[in-house]
This record gives sequence, structure tokens and C-alpha cells, in this order.
Amino acid sequence: MAKRIVGWLVLIPLCAIILIFALANRHLVTVNFNPLITVDTTQPAYGIPLFLVIYAILFLGIALGGIAVWFTQAVHRKAAKRYKREAEKLKSELDAARRAPAREPDPALLAADELA
Repeated sequence: MAKRIVGWLVLIPLCAIILIFALANRHLVTVNFNPLITVDTTQPAYGIPLFLVIYAILFLGIALGGIAVWFTQAVHRKAAKRYKREAEKLKSELDAARRAPAREPDPALLAADELA
């Protein structure tokens, strides 16, 4: 319950900060992905709000970071899968060994027990 309360205590101010940031940056900006083109002031320019540009870049960074982490953790996922298969194999071998009848004792050991 405390974890949920702390989560809400962090989430509510964070949402408020994001909302205030969006309201403070509503002015329109023109986005151009080609740095070699000069801006022609005679043509009408279509803009998008600055906060959308920043949020889009933030989302893209989070997505690319998540993809990079996912690829780097592939080694660990592969090892975990291999260890799981090995554990299942060893468990089945152990179960088979437990089900197998006990072997007869070696006659030399029986003779040694009788002498003792």
C-alpha cells in the first residue's frame, strides 16, 4: 500500500510538471529536417507546438534506449534459456534415476561387511 501511495506522490507532480511545460511552450515552431535548405519567408510555413517537438524527441529517445537495452540483454536471455533447458534435463535425469531400481551390491563389498 505504501508503494502505491509513493507512486501516486511521484506521478501526480510529474504529470503537473509535464502539463505546465506543455502550456508554457504552446507557440508554433517550424521543423525542418534538411539543414541545407534556407527558409523561404515568402512561402507559408506550417508549424507545430514546441512541446510536441520536445515530447516526440523524448519519446524517440526512450524508445531507442529501450531497443538498445533489449538487444544488449539478449545475451542474458539466451543464457537463461540455456540454463533452464539444462535444469529441466538434469531434473528429468534425476527423476529417472530415482525411479530406477537399486542395483545389487557388489559381492566384494558384501564379503567385506561380513568380515567386519
